[in-house]
Amino acid sequence: MSGALRLYLGAAPGVGKTYAALGEARRRAERGTDVVVGYVETYGRPKTEELLDGLEVVPRLRLTGGVTEMDVDAVLARRPAAVVVDELAHTNSPGARHAKRWQDVEELLAAGITVLSTVNVEHLESLHDVIERIRGAPQRETVPDEVVRRAEQIELVDITPEALRRRMAHGNIYRPEKVDAALANYFRPANLTALRELALLWLADQVDVALRRYRSEQDVT
Repeated sequence: MSGALRLYLGAAPGVGKTYAALGEARRRAERGTDVVVGYVETYGRPKTEELLDGLEVVPRLRLTGGVTEMDVDAVLARRPAAVVVDELAHTNSPGARHAKRWQDVEELLAAGITVLSTVNVEHLESLHDVIERIRGAPQRETVPDEVVRRAEQIELVDITPEALRRRMAHGNIYRPEKVDAALANYFRPANLTALRELALLWLADQVDVALRRYRSEQDVT
């Protein structure tokens, strides 16, 4: 039996996707579920790092050059009921088991392990052209939409552009030396508003598809 994929979808970095995934992992652990962390990138954010306390973290695989990636074999050998795997669209370093992290996740799901993962709307493959127009640059890391659509549950982690910019200004997302440049570029209000609207529209479309399927299966007119 395949594992279930639970995804936390956000409009931009810093909205709280990883925080939400770790929060869910902690709740499951408190209920007695065997949960581990396969890969989480905290970017030095204190509140995110605090949520790792008490959770079992599977050691990463060290590759040539000192870079690390998720150790898929170690997670499979540990065989937890659920695993947190951050940044679904991430491109793995040369020497890793698969080229993309979503491929790692698919292997874990096939082994019957539930996966809690995160993704930003800009990484959805079908939105590549729209994202390039919004950002003014192509997004090089993408994940196929069908992978995301197969998720048993997709939760939108939403925050207003104004609140996200405040979070950025307070140093809760990037290091202080990167804040001004981020606010003037990627984190411009218009950019964040467009990405947020895109996330809401994409998710609404998925809900509409699910509703039509349910009505058809249940013969609801």
